[in-house]
Amino acid sequence: MTTKRSLSIEKYEVGVICALRHEMTAAIATLDERHQPITGQDKLDPNNYVVGRVHEHNVVIACLPAGIYGTNAAARVANDMLRTFSGLRFGLMVGIGGGIPNLPKGLDIRLGDVVISQPHRTFGGVVQYDLKKNVGKERFERKGFLKSPPTILLAALSTLRAEHGLDDSMVPDILADIVTKHPNLVKNGYEFPGRENDNLYCSQCGGSSSSSSCRSCTDGKIERPTRDDPNPVFWYGVIASGNELVRDVAARDTMGRELGALCVEMEAAGLMNDFPCIAIRGICDYADSHKNDAWQKYAALTAAAYAKELLAYISPEQTSRE
Repeated sequence: MTTKRSLSIEKYEVGVICALRHEMTAAIATLDERHQPITGQDKLDPNNYVVGRVHEHNVVIACLPAGIYGTNAAARVANDMLRTFSGLRFGLMVGIGGGIPNLPKGLDIRLGDVVISQPHRTFGGVVQYDLKKNVGKERFERKGFLKSPPTILLAALSTLRAEHGLDDSMVPDILADIVTKHPNLVKNGYEFPGRENDNLYCSQCGGSSSSSSCRSCTDGKIERPTRDDPNPVFWYGVIASGNELVRDVAARDTMGRELGALCVEMEAAGLMNDFPCIAIRGICDYADSHKNDAWQKYAALTAAAYAKELLAYISPEQTSRE
């Protein structure tokens, strides 16, 4: 990867925020050109940055501090990024999340797929599921509203989806190019884990292989149409965000049913109102008791690759006017 001197701080117009180090690894891997560390960082900004270029966009990447999670932590990182980078025009929240499949409704979300926040129903694309008022008798009233992604990103999203109706996504090519440039990614576990390792467990019997009486599954696993293609599928709609790590199938399905959510994660809700961005989440698990880390690195890579494809549909001139 080419390395050059960093630009003046105001030249960086796109901010990328990640929650985990392997999400940041994936984001850095998409850079077409890496710049040297910046000078002139605000003295009250504790973030650590990687800067570079994606297509014709000058990009700054930051990650939450190690071991720190949640919406408040994400908000702090974003606010400090804005403190230093006065030229930022919009952001991308890029990383992983838990999928919320609903097979009867055709939402066959698989591990390695990508969910992108987009306005749906009365939601702006991200909804904070744990911000609610208890009105008694186990009833809750949802509070607050999170802004939609900026128009420049939604317009690019429309064009990108239209192009996907005609031609294949660039994401497989981007993934192949990333691995060619950074072969250590394969050695370090960022390769495709294989469809045989993608199992959706039954919510009726808890995914127990000993439950022979369940009519919804076979040995605790839901039968789904075969998908041999390793390339990710893209889903657009609501992302549920909150400070609680969800690994309960009942809570997951409630979010899908009541919010129309396709994905659940822990950071985006802290950004939407003060850091104009879009959330891009690679699916690494199904937010159930079988949650594990096997797909996290590959899912982070698919999300970063999608973010790079999206930026190809935004010109630097559009960005500068934002």
